[in-house]
Amino acid sequence: MSEMRTTERYDVVVVGAGTAGLSTALVLGRARRRVAVVDAGEPRNAPAAHMHGYLSRDGMPPAALLAVGREEVARYGADLIDGRVEHIEAAESVEPGFVVHLAGGPVLHARRVVVATGLRDGLPELPGLAERWGVDVLHCPYCHGWEVRDRPLGVLGTGPGAVDQALILRQWSADVVLLAHTLALTDADRERLAARGVRVVEGRIVRLVADDGRLRGIELADGQVVLREAVFVFPQPVPRDALLFGLDCERDDNGWVTTDRTGRTGVSGVWAVGNVADPRAQVVTAAGMGAAAAFALDHDLAAEEVERAVALLADRRGRASDAAVPA
Repeated sequence: MSEMRTTERYDVVVVGAGTAGLSTALVLGRARRRVAVVDAGEPRNAPAAHMHGYLSRDGMPPAALLAVGREEVARYGADLIDGRVEHIEAAESVEPGFVVHLAGGPVLHARRVVVATGLRDGLPELPGLAERWGVDVLHCPYCHGWEVRDRPLGVLGTGPGAVDQALILRQWSADVVLLAHTLALTDADRERLAARGVRVVEGRIVRLVADDGRLRGIELADGQVVLREAVFVFPQPVPRDALLFGLDCERDDNGWVTTDRTGRTGVSGVWAVGNVADPRAQVVTAAGMGAAAAFALDHDLAAEEVERAVALLADRRGRASDAAVPA
């Protein structure tokens, strides 16, 4: 971790050193911007042993990717700060900017801020589920389907997305079971599932059963254990967005922060990238979001600098003109 140079003002403070935040900092560092990245050490994909679908990095452990990213960012002079940002406020000065307050007292000053704090996965409260999360309790077929291909798979009916999840998973395995649990299936749902070859098992789920560190099956209220080697479930994405709404950023109809295609929020000088803005963003997507935000941020900063330089030039010319006029 590089030393924080507290005597200088940062062009940008990035909150969150996941893929989106580090990608933002990397591009800005290469643009010779003064950047600080503050991270609380809570990456969403920490339970996963490997990540997939990232060209040239397929199968790489998420922690290894972040370690490489931190080294690359530090190489361009960014300050990497381990800590938690408690709140951000607009600077009370003529020059626009922000004051970033860290837990324990440190304060950073920034012309712009990027919130890349991600989200947490709200899991159904079923005994045995949280312990298997990221191992053989999974959520994304495109992230994990290949690794469990041709095995007996289950889908937990804990939300409306379960039917579509089961239908998609049929591409990876011929043995897919939808455990209805509390999900009310329509006749159309049952017809689609039957046509796709997905079996429906009725009954409320009691717990997930594991033996010797591996999932064995799902126990129902009637005592039946449906044998499965992996199960999929839709978690409830909960964005870590308190910093954004502390700055009065706007929400969309679903409660997520509204941004443009570069991650710019409706509050001047504030960007949001990665899972805090898009729950569907995978690692490779988040990296692209960070790069797009960095390009827009640098242009925004440059426009401010040009405007300021033009004003100073005009002021100097005005002073020179006044000095040339005879008294």
